[in-house]
Amino acid sequence: QVQLVESGGGLVQAGGSLRLSCAASGRTFSTGVMGWFRQAPGKEREFVAAIRWRGGFTKYADSVKGRFTISGDNAKNTVYLQMNSLKPEDTAVYYCAANMTIVLHTSPNEYDYWGQGTQVTVSS
Repeated sequence: QVQLVESGGGLVQAGGSLRLSCAASGRTFSTGVMGWFRQAPGKEREFVAAIRWRGGFTKYADSVKGRFTISGDNAKNTVYLQMNSLKPEDTAVYYCAANMTIVLHTSPNEYDYWGQGTQVTVSS
């Protein structure tokens, strides 16, 4: 059984920073892709960033490029999302997800495992 557990969400003022963590357990993730998605009230879940374990290749949504950085620690089976210059429109529940391919998918339908989500609120 694969489990993904997010942490690090909270309330921050616009312009501030937060770092989210996603700890994976139940299997090794030396291959595959880890992604971050977010969902605001009344909106669909949207892609934020993804990283491929092998090679460290990354992909970002245009809305977060230059502000967010995804990284991974393979030894700890943990993925991070460093979020800087946060904006009120970044407010959402952030989810960690995993897929067992090597493709940096942006569709949530391509991910097999999901965490429970962590709330990020950015005040103006």
